[in-house]
Amino acid sequence: MNRDRAPAMFRLAAASMAGTAIEFYDFFAYGTAAALVLGRLFFPTVSPLVGTLAAFGTFGIGFVARPVGSVLFGHVGDRFGRRPVLLASLLLTGVATLAIGCAPTYGTLGLGAPLLLLALRFLQGLGVGGEWSGAVLIAAEHAPAHRRALWASIPQTGPSFGFLLANGITLTLSVTLTDAQFLAWGWRVPFWFGGLLAAVGLLLRSRLVETPVFRELEAGRTRAALPLAEVVRGHWRLVLLTAGALSFGYSVFYTVTTWSLSYGTERLGVDRTVMLGCVMTAVAASGAATPVAAFLGDRYGRRPLCLAGCTAVALWMFPLVALLRTGRPPLLLLGFVVAMLGFVTAFGVAGAYLPELFEARVRCTGAAVGYNLAGVLGGAVTPLVATAAGRVEGPPWGVAVYLTGVTLLSLGCFLLLPETRPAGAPAATAAGAAPA
Repeated sequence: MNRDRAPAMFRLAAASMAGTAIEFYDFFAYGTAAALVLGRLFFPTVSPLVGTLAAFGTFGIGFVARPVGSVLFGHVGDRFGRRPVLLASLLLTGVATLAIGCAPTYGTLGLGAPLLLLALRFLQGLGVGGEWSGAVLIAAEHAPAHRRALWASIPQTGPSFGFLLANGITLTLSVTLTDAQFLAWGWRVPFWFGGLLAAVGLLLRSRLVETPVFRELEAGRTRAALPLAEVVRGHWRLVLLTAGALSFGYSVFYTVTTWSLSYGTERLGVDRTVMLGCVMTAVAASGAATPVAAFLGDRYGRRPLCLAGCTAVALWMFPLVALLRTGRPPLLLLGFVVAMLGFVTAFGVAGAYLPELFEARVRCTGAAVGYNLAGVLGGAVTPLVATAAGRVEGPPWGVAVYLTGVTLLSLGCFLLLPETRPAGAPAATAAGAAPA
């Protein structure tokens, strides 16, 4: 890469990553709250188990909204540019997150409280649905072809930072507040902070420039008139394969970061602070490993990394459940770290892989829809299935069976996808010049 270009690329990717971290912070703050308190606050008239399932149901609505957001913001990205997607998606998610922090509970508003929570969660999901594709395209379409996966992995680390920030705040509140204080108002603080972070993110993203790939489409008048129609007509098989391929990652991630919190604290009696500490350490390890996986993806190809990650996860799900069942922090940590490293081996290259699979004129829509459909398959359903399967006495082997099945489905989809790494790309080759 041209040395003069590297600092500019770093500033661009870092600004994109900061916004991604903030937006996923908002999304993860809700997941943690759903696992710990929302069932009691918004669904108090049912049993604790049903309340947890109901809270995870509102959590899942955010994933259902994400494909809708991907269509909406994908259209904006393919018609009007990648930059407007970054600004609009962050604004929507930030406003919805702040509103969740101010939402009245069942004791104040009755049945209207969970309905309002559901609506706000849907809006939050809409915003996140457009976030990922806009962020990775800003980086990938500016990057040189031979380092595209590495630069696109920088915004890919944003979700890890967002998760650590959301759970770090929750952990601090858990240590410093009593249970009564946390239930009364402490759970709201992460959402209020999310609104403030969104304002900072908007300032950072306002300085980003449009990608050369989109400027070329605009200049050549080759933008898609109806991107979704073109994707459905010409790329539907590719969308379904990418959705199936990435679904395992969502399943593993939300099993570790959301369901395990609920299972560990409610069924095993593990202290909430211990569970959060183990999960946060595992997520930090995956965030640190993301650029390493991306570097290997630039060197050896995207598909081999995805196949290796899937295989590792499939082999680890039964050991993960066995380690979780012990309730012992060192074994919990081992189970979580290995699972997250398997997940990130594949997802570390996804920021380059998905955009490269779609032609530039429908890239924002195609990549976003595939990525967020995977979220529905893996993220929305997994906490519900895992909670139901975890009701049995003894180790919840049904969770391991489910996760292994999802991962094998993903492995089959990756086997049907082509390799996209540009062969022998010179250092100065732009992202848009490589085959996609």
